[in-house]
Amino acid sequence: MTSTTDFEQVALRLRTVRWVLVLATVGLIFDGYDLVVYGAVVSTFLRDASQIGSVTPSMAGALGSYALFGVAMGALLAGSIGDIVGRRKVMLASYTWFSVGMALTALSATAREFGWMRFVTGLGIGSLVATTAALVAEYAPKDKKNLYIAISNGGIPLGSMLSAVLAIVLMEHIGWRGMFWIGALPMVTLLPLAYFKMPESVAWLAARGRMDEARVLSARTGVAIPAAAVHGEELASMGKTGFAGLFSRDYLFPTLVLGCMSATGLLLVYSLNTWLPELMLRAGYNAKGSLSFLAVLNGGSLFGALAASRAADHFGPKPVVAASFATGAAALVVLTFNFELAALLAVVAVVGLGTSGTQTLIYGFVANY
Repeated sequence: MTSTTDFEQVALRLRTVRWVLVLATVGLIFDGYDLVVYGAVVSTFLRDASQIGSVTPSMAGALGSYALFGVAMGALLAGSIGDIVGRRKVMLASYTWFSVGMALTALSATAREFGWMRFVTGLGIGSLVATTAALVAEYAPKDKKNLYIAISNGGIPLGSMLSAVLAIVLMEHIGWRGMFWIGALPMVTLLPLAYFKMPESVAWLAARGRMDEARVLSARTGVAIPAAAVHGEELASMGKTGFAGLFSRDYLFPTLVLGCMSATGLLLVYSLNTWLPELMLRAGYNAKGSLSFLAVLNGGSLFGALAASRAADHFGPKPVVAASFATGAAALVVLTFNFELAALLAVVAVVGLGTSGTQTLIYGFVANY
């Protein structure tokens, strides 16, 4: 017969796992907002030199890429730093970092200042994305890992969609600076909550020899301590770790393939999110109409990724990622045809599934692999 204590233990585990999922998802909502808000305001820079100076299309592309360089560097550094200080501290630092970066971006007076602040913000964004996927994969139930990772990473397209919607509703009232101030809100909202509710990685605690803490957290959350740590083995005995492990004989090919997949997906994601509103504006749609394409793009990626993640849990991520990429490629070709507005929006939603939605699946694929 199950005791009251057993029920309390199960309830405590579920509550902890839900906190991890909720905090991770909300963090990535702001993450997605911060990355895509530039696409919502770039048309303003191209047409109004009084904002940050004269901005040409080529300069606008460069300004958009600075954040992505920051994202790449932040993601590469996050793993190594997380191995030293812990996943939880990296996530808390990332919330602080990109919030401050967004606030400083809102205060930029020149294009040079704006570009530097976008790079600084990108460091926090990249480190958060890299750390979140690993932590969620560790805490997610074994049979729902792809779904949990898709839900949390679904925060990225949801935040992107909110960025477009808020731009439609608010930008004429608060301006582009107000849009960036919204991106700084995690400093006073998410960060305090995560400080008290976000647990550390059980695997990291065990790897650092903090077994008493690892056992307490394992009992509370139901996350198993790695077998090597339980038997007192050194982590190094399992093989090379960090970047050396990724490029070892066993992992070299998967590292290169997964890296190319992610690079291809991100190229599509950020190209579309930066330039789609401007392209639609030049195609004859008004400002709010062009931003609606951005909202539909990310709406399609959000719902498509959630549906595809269920399929990935059943069939494995490889065939689902391949099918999603193929769907996105076909939709991008169809997007060049001359359709009515309703059909065009439907195709844009499918493009979202095949680009941002596929990238969400890749995050889960990498984290589980």
